Amino acid sequence: MVQPTLKWAGGKRQLLDSLHELLPDTYGRYWEPFVGGGALAFDLEPDAGVINDINTRLMNYYRVVKHEPEQLIEILEEFPDPESDPDDTLQFANSSHFGYDINNYYYQARARFNKRPYGYEFDDVEEAALLQYLNRTCFNGLYRENQSGGFNTPIGDYEDPDWVQAERIRDLSDVLATVELYSNHYQAVLSGVQPGDLVYIDPPYTPLSETADFTEYSADGFDSDDQLTLRETLTQLVDIGVHVVASNSGVMKSQYRDAGFDVYTVDATRSINADADGRGAVDEIIAVGRP
Repeated sequence: MVQPTLKWAGGKRQLLDSLHELLPDTYGRYWEPFVGGGALAFDLEPDAGVINDINTRLMNYYRVVKHEPEQLIEILEEFPDPESDPDDTLQFANSSHFGYDINNYYYQARARFNKRPYGYEFDDVEEAALLQYLNRTCFNGLYRENQSGGFNTPIGDYEDPDWVQAERIRDLSDVLATVELYSNHYQAVLSGVQPGDLVYIDPPYTPLSETADFTEYSADGFDSDDQLTLRETLTQLVDIGVHVVASNSGVMKSQYRDAGFDVYTVDATRSINADADGRGAVDEIIAVGRP
């Protein structure tokens, strides 16, 4: 079991025990097209797998961890405390891309990390190191972008943040050695799935009560129509013999149940129960499609 190197919104570490209970005993390749922080993927350490995320900077980070872990660690070890003064030898020591004053190293690092979306030349390994540094020192570990793609989370308040995570990087690099990495639309990635494979789906979603209106359901640009298209894609995979496990909001419960999935509810304490009506608010579900 490998510990994730990044904090990520919607991470599934609290659901790992429940997810393990619902996985098939044997399967071919492991597929996760919305990988995010990769809690399940890296916990499973698959012998053969495919991970994907539409966030290109996140997938660049995993490629660097896979192929250049020691160079990544070396750069991370050189970063100073986020409250330190800006480094006059590096870009954005005085002001950001838009002319805002830079008053500490964190905001200088954030400006350097945003070279890609704002049209500057950037280095893949440096960008990966900055992503991990910012992830471990920003407010609540929250990855957030503005409409232009610029990371804009403010500095966090930590007594002694550990942004290097050297052993975790090395362990994760070993796991990724047998995993293919992509940054594409999930449907393009899933086109390669074969009967007997396992697909774990954790799309963007906002936990809602079971009585919420499905037609108003939307999260991060992934709206109710996208959710139904995803469910139909997963139904087709089950029909050809693919094992499917999907995490989602409770508002999707009837949508998956009506499509023939076994649906389990996850309550506020993250314990799992067999599907049952009339249990009040439901934050999340796990839907299982068995061939």
